[in-house]
Amino acid sequence: MPPPIPGGGSNAQAMSQMGFDHLIHNFDLVGWVVFITLVTMSVLSIYFIIANFIRNTMVRSRMDRVIHTFWETPSAQEAIRFLEEQPKSEPFSKIALEAATAAQHHTRHEGSRLVEALNRSEFIDRALRQGVARESMRLEGGLTVLATVGSTAPFVGLLGTVWGIYHALIKIASTGSASMEAVAGPVGEALIMTAVGLFVAIPAVLAYNFYVRSNRLIYARFDEFAHDLHDFFAIGSRVEGGQAVPAPAAARK
Repeated sequence: MPPPIPGGGSNAQAMSQMGFDHLIHNFDLVGWVVFITLVTMSVLSIYFIIANFIRNTMVRSRMDRVIHTFWETPSAQEAIRFLEEQPKSEPFSKIALEAATAAQHHTRHEGSRLVEALNRSEFIDRALRQGVARESMRLEGGLTVLATVGSTAPFVGLLGTVWGIYHALIKIASTGSASMEAVAGPVGEALIMTAVGLFVAIPAVLAYNFYVRSNRLIYARFDEFAHDLHDFFAIGSRVEGGQAVPAPAAARK
């Protein structure tokens, strides 16, 4: 039988020091700071991924019904009441209410300096721009965090990697040996920190790209709806298919 390989048992024991449990029990201050930072980034990333998913799903599920109901409601009071009953997180109703409020405000102040400074079209256009900008900003909530986590988490993990290699070099210098027993623990720390950094960053990057695309589609509906609202409240008709469609009572009052 072949003779046993020298150091085989010690190498196996050294490899056991490359696990996550060994890493936790041998953290120093820098290691804990890096690890806690990555965990915090991961928690924030998961929170905003879930929050944006819920928000975008709710907006997409309601927008067609809100837009269709607004145009089909013959009574101004019923249309306004329907918009006011929508949840605070529903953006299309808030944009329509912004336009309706601006139109009513301009009508009440006919003959004043406000009407002389801004005509009805300009006043409603300004209100719609403010409403669209406000609702767009709300949709972007958390995207900055996802972008920050996706771009910085690998570098935070790289800091832990560098620190683990630094520990390995110190151990080699102190023991005078580059055996597995000397470097397994620090190298394991470096590899795990790299993996944790990538694990935190990749979902954040994927989610950021997905929600940017999803929001872009909603922004397009914002602009389309705002243009129709402007036509309704400013000139009393909606340009549809190259022809003017008379405004409902909700837009004429």
